[in-house]
Amino acid sequence: MIKRKIVNDPIYGFITIPDGIIFKLVEHPYFQRLRRIQQLGITSLVYPGAIHTRFHHALGAMHLMTNAIETLRSKGIEITDNEAESAQIAILLHDIGHGPFSHILEHSIVKGISHEDISAMLMERLNKEFKGKLTLAIKIFRGEYHKKFLHQLVSSQLDVDRLDYLTRDTFFTGVSEGVIGYDRIIKMLTVADGNLVVEAKGIYSIEKFIIARRLMYWQVYLHKTVLSGMELLVNILKRAKELADAGEELFCTPAFAIFLFNDLGKKDFAKYPDLLDAFAQLDDYDVLSSIKVWTGHDDNILSTLCTWLINRHLYKIVLQDKPIAKSQLKILQEEAMDKYKVTAKEVGYFVSTDQVTNDIYSTQQVRINIVYPNGKIMDFTKASDNLNTNAINTVTRKYFVCYPKGLI
Repeated sequence: MIKRKIVNDPIYGFITIPDGIIFKLVEHPYFQRLRRIQQLGITSLVYPGAIHTRFHHALGAMHLMTNAIETLRSKGIEITDNEAESAQIAILLHDIGHGPFSHILEHSIVKGISHEDISAMLMERLNKEFKGKLTLAIKIFRGEYHKKFLHQLVSSQLDVDRLDYLTRDTFFTGVSEGVIGYDRIIKMLTVADGNLVVEAKGIYSIEKFIIARRLMYWQVYLHKTVLSGMELLVNILKRAKELADAGEELFCTPAFAIFLFNDLGKKDFAKYPDLLDAFAQLDDYDVLSSIKVWTGHDDNILSTLCTWLINRHLYKIVLQDKPIAKSQLKILQEEAMDKYKVTAKEVGYFVSTDQVTNDIYSTQQVRINIVYPNGKIMDFTKASDNLNTNAINTVTRKYFVCYPKGLI
């Protein structure tokens, strides 16, 4: 008898997790760790409802993959049971390599390695544990399988990853501008010339998807107060790392200590096999617990920054279209040095600048193509007559400066 696990999801209702390798992967500690990593990092400081996790998202993306495969099969696209299961596994595990606070600390915990790289390593480790049952899933994940549309369902301009996170993030933040017709989009998917395409009658849903994604970036992902919180968190880890390198005593969990007190990069994961398991122990709780304790640390800079984050006393942030003027930056730095009694070398923890980009339709990935009843295939930006395609293809860049409230 085939057993199926039912999960009640707030977005889609009941999600079915089939018995077998997929259910075993969901139960695995590597995957269960995603329950302890928030999908949107510290965005809940701005949108209190945004406390959903990578675990929620991975299950939701797998559900949409299941629906997408059913749709393609109904249109005569040949997908074997093994390919279907492997595509489900690939999307289920696509975020398994995320560290604490997802993207925010991606290059603060370890250097020169992305979460995609770590996801691939964890999938390889799981493949050994499950005696090669993930081999095809890994090929699909890496884009090495000959049916390219399966990889495009996992990672492309119109993948089920994006369909789920936009839908889920909109729900939990309450930002209605991000609502998309994910079910309509999936029903309009098909395959032409081996690639994933959208039937012409679904073009308006794609237009809405592109607009919603752009709005969600500025209103949620790159919201200026979210950027302020992210900058504060990055500076906390930077200061903690500086103190650790200097031999200062710092409270942290055993797994966190490995990465805090050592300079580790991509090559170290190959050199020390146990390092991957140590990383798989890390989650938001390790970092937050440490930050709570660090509020009482003897180092004034670290304790101040940690207290600010715990009490949501975030930096004031100015976000603008042009780079921050050097004269303005100098005034802020001098004020901070005087008020907080820090050196020119240390003032960066209190006054920092950076830039962000909103690239909603990257030219570096496979484009969204529209297929017409006569078989003609056209790039979405050329097929659409309702959107400003120049704006869609343009990378928007903004600059910001963060500094303590009340500084000037």
